[in-house]
Amino acid sequence: MSESGEKNGQNSSNFTLEVSNKMGVHARPAAMIVRIASRFEGEIWITKEDERVNAKSIMGIMMLAAAKGTILKFEASKPEIETLKKEMIALFASKFQDE
Repeated sequence: MSESGEKNGQNSSNFTLEVSNKMGVHARPAAMIVRIASRFEGEIWITKEDERVNAKSIMGIMMLAAAKGTILKFEASKPEIETLKKEMIALFASKFQDE
């Protein structure tokens, strides 16, 4: 798992996480990501290479086909980014409770 605190523009920030579970982000991990993201009011985006999807969309996240080792960039508004980052780090560290 890796993380960075890069700033992007004035109203948003981002961080990256590496998918470390064997099966990657399939339906259940996607639902877990959406469950966390949906608790926040602002827009939250996930980027894999050149694909950007809404973090509140299970189908969008699944379309990323994020296998083990994939780096995902999360982007959210500044007031929410720290709480989101903490919760996503915990989720990714648990390997989506797959293993």
